[in-house]
Amino acid sequence: MANTSQKLKIFVVPEHVRSTGLSVEEAAVRTAVVEPTGETGASGYPRYAGDGLVADIDTRGPTVEALLVDGAELDYGLTAVAAAQD
Repeated sequence: MANTSQKLKIFVVPEHVRSTGLSVEEAAVRTAVVEPTGETGASGYPRYAGDGLVADIDTRGPTVEALLVDGAELDYGLTAVAAAQD
């Protein structure tokens, strides 16, 4: 598995953004920089947290496998995309 010591940025975007031609960054309704917590989430992937988001992330993608936004599950119609933090 990839190095889990790096910060990642999570973009919460409407699922329909793929058909709009907008980039993930342009269409995001919320963004957060998250850092590894040193824990493993229920999904079996490393847990990251920051700015009100807690995510289990498969760092090989990186792919968000589970996400809580301000303690609640992600609303229907929204999806999360992770990217390396520059």
